[in-house]
Amino acid sequence: MAPRDHTITLIGKPGCHLCDDARAVIRRVAGELGVPWEERDVNASEADREAYWEMIPVTLIDGVQHDFWRVDETRLRAALTA
Repeated sequence: MAPRDHTITLIGKPGCHLCDDARAVIRRVAGELGVPWEERDVNASEADREAYWEMIPVTLIDGVQHDFWRVDETRLRAALTA
């Protein structure tokens, strides 16, 4: 798969400084590789809240959990280009 064939999802919440950090990394990597990304508020879904509340921010690649708490730029880039 080409990087642009993936989708990154950031699950976070407003006012979360770790979410702000994750967003910056995702925005940079996604922009450089042409990968679409989206953001979901953990509070918008009971399922997300139950699954991820203790781990936000959570990064998913193609719907599969990739990281939580912190986004490692090198690891994210490697997963998208493998």
